[in-house]
Order: sequence, then structure tokens, then C-alpha cells
Amino acid sequence: MKTIVITGPESTGKTTLAKELSQKFNISFIEEYAVQYLTKTGGKYSYRDLLKIAKGQIEEENRVINNTNENLIILDTDLITIKIWSKVKFGKVSRWIMQTIRNRHYDHYLLCYPDIPWEYDLFRENPNDRNWLFDLYEKELKKYRKHYTVIKGSKKERLELASRVIESL
Repeated sequence: MKTIVITGPESTGKTTLAKELSQKFNISFIEEYAVQYLTKTGGKYSYRDLLKIAKGQIEEENRVINNTNENLIILDTDLITIKIWSKVKFGKVSRWIMQTIRNRHYDHYLLCYPDIPWEYDLFRENPNDRNWLFDLYEKELKKYRKHYTVIKGSKKERLELASRVIESL
């Protein structure tokens, strides 16, 4: 089974791309657990909540991966996102998150570039620093030696590039 993670700063089209790829390839995608969690809390969270969100994300990934016979899975995020979120918001990261990132394998990352307009969402906090955050994402992917492709352009261009990448794996 191939696992593809869609990642990048907020409001860069990750969920839209995940849904489009899921439809195109007729496969499941694993939603970002943080959205479910924060919906229940009204968007309020603390440093400790990020560990709960991280563990919920991994549980959801494991549940889907262990209960499917699909040969491709799309993930709408991974723990690198939670690591960056934790570091930026609280200046620290849980040891469990760090260890799990090192021990978890995904086949390829699609890193969404912030070249589309930022859209308000109850859970979004960073409308003005997406380029800076993009650089953090890219540094993390390089640090962990992850295979990735930068996804940019129009909605159609993004889907075409992401599709070509997936088909080449």
C-alpha cells in the first residue's frame, strides 16, 4: 500500500486536493483529526491537546490502513504538521510526537504552496505568515529526508501535478 501525505500551511488547498485525489483514484482519504477534535472544543486547545490530537490522528490512520484493501491511501495531514503547530504556538513539542515522526513511514508528501488566497476558517490562525510556514514545512521534510513534491498553481494544475506524482510511484 502506498501512502501519500498532503501537507503545508493552512489554507493552501490540502483538503480540497485530498478530496479530488480520492475521487479521481476512487480511494479513501484520511481526514485531519484536528478538525474533528477542535470542532468538539469550539476551537479552543492547549499544548496538551496537541498530543491528544496527534494520537487521534495516528489511531485514525491505523484504523483505515488496517481495514482496507486499497493499494493507495491519501492523508490530509501527518504529525509533522502537529510538530510545526506545537513549535510555533507553544515553543515546544511532545517527545511522543517527535519519536512517532521518526518511526512512521509514508511513501510521498505533496507540499502545498501558499499561492492561493487565504480563506477564513474557525481553526485557522496564520493568514499573514504562510510563506514563512511553508519554509518550515520544507525544512522539516528535508530534515527527515522525506520524498516530496511542491504543489502549486491553479486548482486544475495542482490536481494534474499531484496525479502525475502518484501515478509515477
